[in-house]
Amino acid sequence: MIRNGHGDPPGVETPSGKEKGSEVRVWCDGCYDMVHYGHSNQLRQARAMGDYLIVGVHTDEEISKHKGPPVFTQNERYKMVQAIKWVDEIVAAAPYVTTLETLNKYNCDFCVHGNDITLTVDGKDTYEEVKNAKRYRECQRTQGVSTTDLVGRMLLMTKTHHSNMYEDYQKHTDNFGKGVTGRSPWTGVSQFLQTSQKIIQFASGKEPGPADTIIYVAGAFDLFHIGHVDFLEKVHSLAPNPYIIVGLHFDQEVNHYKGKNYPIMNVHERTLSVLACRYVSEVVIGAPYSVTADLLDHFKVSLVCHGKTEVMPDKDGSDPYQEPKRRGIFQAVVSGNNLTTDDIVQRIIKNRLQFEARNQKKEAKELAVLQAMQKREEEQGTDLLQEH
Repeated sequence: MIRNGHGDPPGVETPSGKEKGSEVRVWCDGCYDMVHYGHSNQLRQARAMGDYLIVGVHTDEEISKHKGPPVFTQNERYKMVQAIKWVDEIVAAAPYVTTLETLNKYNCDFCVHGNDITLTVDGKDTYEEVKNAKRYRECQRTQGVSTTDLVGRMLLMTKTHHSNMYEDYQKHTDNFGKGVTGRSPWTGVSQFLQTSQKIIQFASGKEPGPADTIIYVAGAFDLFHIGHVDFLEKVHSLAPNPYIIVGLHFDQEVNHYKGKNYPIMNVHERTLSVLACRYVSEVVIGAPYSVTADLLDHFKVSLVCHGKTEVMPDKDGSDPYQEPKRRGIFQAVVSGNNLTTDDIVQRIIKNRLQFEARNQKKEAKELAVLQAMQKREEEQGTDLLQEH
């Protein structure tokens, strides 16, 4: 059987009672805290392995038990995952340990996870049971980003840029990522290298049709979060056939109007994060700060929207939305969600010690597993030599 360019996965057993040739249902699960393009890329790869993707998302209680406090609430995380365009269905309050019972309950052929490791509070592999049953597949982890990395970027931001409430913040930043010897290959940070192929994989490639209403929105969309999703969902509801184009400002532009510590994600990272959203049709990389007549005419824009966040004047003091306002196609959109990137940073800083401890604990567990794996490989190598 061939579905979405993939045959039946090798070594994966068909669930009992399921006919060969039927719809391939894929299961993914995780915390999906601070959802980023690495999560989206995992789900994109998983969806390509079948016909229907179900994503289980853990509760705050489960995450706190096994890893430490999440940054986002479970309801925020449920909605963020549902907004990723490769996801067909989510399961709220999914169990932290993935079992055959869960796969069978949702009629899933197999589970997909990245080639990193997920451990319980006791240091056990959460996917051991499905691996042993040969109902597990692996996809490539996206290099250059992780939730741990993003939390680290925010913990290392200058205190005075955000608030004077945390005068003792700087003395704690040196503790981030420290306290264990060596570096975990899964938690350790590596550089993200953007390629045209990655953009193609994330982009829909769909051009606007004659019945589509082309809507333009612009901004930094830094740390793409539930506030952005709620805004884009509201914009999406403004027309029967919306085609939403997001203009992303270059890093220097964001730095100019947001301050010296922003953006937290560079423009390449922000591009993928926005493209993964089901409400977005196209992205303009490095869009001009002011919405010009040339831009409106080039994309045949019918409507320009902006949320309730403050609009900074352009460098010449002009209103960046003066042209769409002059044409009568500007609309302020109230999403009902006031969350901003600044708020997320404040959540991190407020709970910095807990996040530092969480990251240190996570890396220590990963290193222990890595050392055990290496020891086992060495022992197996010694046994083979003795046999010969």
